[in-house]
Amino acid sequence: MRINNFFRVVVIILIASLTAIAIKGCSLNQAGALKPFKVGLNSWAGYQIALYAKEAGLFRKHGLDVEFVKFLNQQDNIRATMRGSQDVSFVPLPEVMQVDSSEEKPVVVMVVDISAGSDGIAASPDIKSVKDLKGKKVSAKFSTVSHLVLLEALQANQIKPEEVEVLDVINERAANMLKKGEISAATLWEPLMQSTAKAVGGKVIYTTADVDSLVIDGLATRASLITTKQDELVRFIETWFDAIAAVETKPQEVFASVAKQLGMTTEAFAEDYKGLKKGDLEMNQRMFEGGRLRDAYQKTRELLLSDPRHGRDIRNDIEINGEPVKKASINWQGRKT
Repeated sequence: MRINNFFRVVVIILIASLTAIAIKGCSLNQAGALKPFKVGLNSWAGYQIALYAKEAGLFRKHGLDVEFVKFLNQQDNIRATMRGSQDVSFVPLPEVMQVDSSEEKPVVVMVVDISAGSDGIAASPDIKSVKDLKGKKVSAKFSTVSHLVLLEALQANQIKPEEVEVLDVINERAANMLKKGEISAATLWEPLMQSTAKAVGGKVIYTTADVDSLVIDGLATRASLITTKQDELVRFIETWFDAIAAVETKPQEVFASVAKQLGMTTEAFAEDYKGLKKGDLEMNQRMFEGGRLRDAYQKTRELLLSDPRHGRDIRNDIEINGEPVKKASINWQGRKT
């Protein structure tokens, strides 16, 4: 009897051990099945929604192990993607158009957001409108989004770029210069735009909400990745649609998650994000299938070429490829039905 009990105990232990090994093996296989995907981004609010997607486990749900690489300079960001150090970049369209020439062609594969009030021009009290900027000193970092914002504003008010003295300075320095009275207006983005205008007793005389803005943020990569990592790219876009759907259905949860990761309040992040049109499924279909993105690319190029003071070469070979969005859309809508 004691021998039978002994063997019974041995069998139970053996079964338990084998079960534990099997479970561990499954876990390792599942973890190993995650496909690595490296993404470059900066602190722009529109991109930070991806932080929520990672914390909420949405990327893992789609079989991706996403690593974010943070940049201060957007040219460093897109350059890293073009050189193969990372897979994709969250990056504004005009920055893609100025990346160094290489054997690879830059490709825009998704629209993340369109500025609709988050960027604009804060002015001193004596400047009442954009038309008053003629002959004045205005800040805008050459060849960046702020330069494009200024050029959009000037064009909308029939002012030639050369009729304005542009000081080539970054956002924070521009705000300080306006406060010191060294310039008449500063091209800024939130949260500095409104607060700076208020601090100098002036007002915001223009924002990207005043036009159908060309300030478009997207996801860009190199041409070869469309083939070598197409599956990962499509999964990433599907996950992005999940994250944007969460912004629409439970914004407080999303904003709280992102704000916590960035060390700011939920209200502050929500304020930064509210001036953007979200890059959801419908927007991407309109931008790619409707031809709006290709048209915006050409108009952006014309604007940047109209003010050569930036001294940069503006590429004319950017590929607008809507196939990854199309495939992701089919997959995403199939899961929703």
